[in-house]
Amino acid sequence: MSKHTSELNYLQVLLEKGEISRRDFFVKTAALGISASLATSLMGKSLMAATPKRGGTFRIGSATASTADSLDPEKHFGVSMMDLIFFSMHTYLTETGPKGTLRPLLAETWENSPDAKIWTFRLRRGVEFHNGKTVTAKDVVASINIHISKETKSAAKPLLAGIEDISADGDHTVVFRLKAGNADLPYLLSYFNLAILPAKDDGVDWESKIGAGSYILKKFEPGVSARLERNPNYWRTDRGFFDQLEIRAITDQVARVSALTTGAVDAIDGVDFKIADRLRNTKNVIVEETIGGLLRSFPMLTDVPPFDDNNVRLALKYAVDREAMVKTVLQGHGTVGNDHPIPSASRFFASHLEQRVYDPDKAKFYLKKAGLNELKVDLSAADAGSAGGVDSALLYREHAAKAGITITVIREPEDGYWSDVWMKKPWCACYWGGTQTEDIALTQAYAADAPWNDTHWKHDRFNKLLVEARAELDTNKRREMYWEMQAILKDEGGVVIPFFPNYICATSSKIAHGELEERWSLDCYRAGERWWFV
Repeated sequence: MSKHTSELNYLQVLLEKGEISRRDFFVKTAALGISASLATSLMGKSLMAATPKRGGTFRIGSATASTADSLDPEKHFGVSMMDLIFFSMHTYLTETGPKGTLRPLLAETWENSPDAKIWTFRLRRGVEFHNGKTVTAKDVVASINIHISKETKSAAKPLLAGIEDISADGDHTVVFRLKAGNADLPYLLSYFNLAILPAKDDGVDWESKIGAGSYILKKFEPGVSARLERNPNYWRTDRGFFDQLEIRAITDQVARVSALTTGAVDAIDGVDFKIADRLRNTKNVIVEETIGGLLRSFPMLTDVPPFDDNNVRLALKYAVDREAMVKTVLQGHGTVGNDHPIPSASRFFASHLEQRVYDPDKAKFYLKKAGLNELKVDLSAADAGSAGGVDSALLYREHAAKAGITITVIREPEDGYWSDVWMKKPWCACYWGGTQTEDIALTQAYAADAPWNDTHWKHDRFNKLLVEARAELDTNKRREMYWEMQAILKDEGGVVIPFFPNYICATSSKIAHGELEERWSLDCYRAGERWWFV
């Protein structure tokens, strides 16, 4: 059996992770010449390894990080290194799980008024910060208030704009009063930068590096590395299995993969589609792939000619071959988009909408409606933050040429792309990560007054529906509203969304975990507290 040891180990890891059935395990071990009785014994040991155990140092290679990264939650904008740190060292009122489930965390229970304007959250008792101080309602109020002040720079500001007041009712009850109803408030409170920190003066104390999560931050060098140790007083027994976490910024794809295959790290995110299949066949490496809400987009400023004409926008939407992009750019690791940001796994996905397909003749038709026989436009692109930006733009250029559209692809520097190109140049490549709810996805990029409305798009009916759907507690009515909003964006919006890439991360075969949360990579960047060593 020794000559098949690596194959057997690989099969056991797949069994532990639920990637093959018990029947498949027997079939494949039989092919290796292993008897049924021995396979049964090995299967039992393998399944025992699926039970979490404590110990070891978990080392993660993070694809996105910056020397400007900060522990200040107001300045956290969702890069993977900071997500890993925040979700490990802090607690939140709620958290999301696999298949979009919502779970209580610091908030043990909650209830709402019939109009969804008043929400009361009752906090779990006995939860402590790393310095031994009990977490109270005062800390929660202070932690949320920093994201809703007039001066805040927080990425969560537009999501929480509806909060009129938040107050403490004793030490363990927090009351939110909203300007308008919001049926998704408990989901919003799991947002990546809405961590609960100790209250201090008129804000929170983030400089002391104190949280209330499963790990204690011991060392942090922005854009370089972080080291955390298990919190011995964490209230949950089903989290924080490692003794230590080490998070290293490895932004170069080749270096990141090398670090994993040589054993320098135990897990990486941001695996390139071009190497995913090859990496899957590497000894002692497991490739994890999930379908979340990550999307590639090409936003155009709808208040700048020629993109202020919806006929031009429709011509560009019909001038891209989405299937070819998934096959070529993603190497098949993704699904086609339909020019709205809601992925197929979402509860309010408009599955009935006709899928837009590549149609050069229809693109020409819309150009003529715009009074044009041809169109020449610039498209700025870089791979900043998400691989495939440049390749997608170049492929788009080829597709559009058959419709009489000449696209000049401008390769922009990755450094400064988000500050100097995105929302500045008339048309560019962009990407968005998965969100907790449809409301977040639609609000952060398409609401008329959203700071990140990267198309400068304003649509009265869309914005009316957005507010009404947010407050609607009837699921069927909400679904109809979100379906209509997706249709409006598809046909009148200023964004081309050709595909949804899969999230791909990779781990050592020594790592085990339960069912993955799909929305972001590395188990929604909670790998540090949810995973363990086999």
